[in-house]
Amino acid sequence: MTRLRTVIDQHIGHPASDGAGVRLTRVIGGPGIERFDPFLMLDQFDTQNPDDYIAGFPAHPHRGFETVTYMLEGRMRHEDHLGNTGLLKPGGVQWMTAAHGIIHSEMPEQVEGAMRGFQLWLNLPAKDKLAPAGYRDIEPEDVPRVTTGQGVGVTVIAGRFDDGETAIDGAVQRPDTEPHYYDLVLPAGTSVAPQIPAGHRVMLYVYEGSLQVPGERSNENVASNRLVRLGQGDEIQLSSDQGARVLLLAGKPLNEPIVQYGPFVMNSREEIEQALRDYRDGVFAV
Repeated sequence: MTRLRTVIDQHIGHPASDGAGVRLTRVIGGPGIERFDPFLMLDQFDTQNPDDYIAGFPAHPHRGFETVTYMLEGRMRHEDHLGNTGLLKPGGVQWMTAAHGIIHSEMPEQVEGAMRGFQLWLNLPAKDKLAPAGYRDIEPEDVPRVTTGQGVGVTVIAGRFDDGETAIDGAVQRPDTEPHYYDLVLPAGTSVAPQIPAGHRVMLYVYEGSLQVPGERSNENVASNRLVRLGQGDEIQLSSDQGARVLLLAGKPLNEPIVQYGPFVMNSREEIEQALRDYRDGVFAV
């Protein structure tokens, strides 16, 4: 008998400020991040006011995880100590593996207009936290997109999208956490049933419209700016009466200790203290 993945809880993001004063909504982050393993943080930036983003994110360090930045509107420039540069444009993705350490900046290349997108933090397993850092700039035209037979638009940032009729590999495939990251556009009256491996943790973030997801007794309505976690099961069924835009995040939990101190995410306090010493001594990102 097929068992549907149902909603186990809903979350509302909270206003936050990061970088040199960029205003954003922190959808995932803070106490209890083990519930979202292997994901550590999801930030949404969505503003028409340049005062909210113009100061950007000057040079800062990361260690122990990966960052995935997905832009809907606006332009952001990446530079890092490895010599990588990239201009993130609407529809584009930047995938950065901080691992042993990377020092980078993310600064807007505009002084007016909308800045809209997401940054996701994806954990690394203990065995890879001190591996060499890496960076990949993915142009909008290189991010796979497909429309299902139901008329649902799917942008496949990571993993493989497969609904039994339409299948396409994403721009990025990663071991260990095996992430699936889709941007789904459901016109009113449509549905989609993406296939996700058993054992993966699944979350949905509705950032426009509203979504209907199976609950314990009946469909639950998930309003805009809500994140839901789904339980285990064999099948996912998503539909929208009014239309919706939704991020689907799925990954294989690492089930390892998570110790975070600002931009460092390791497995123990001792490793965090080592990261701080390395950064102080100038050997953090060598």
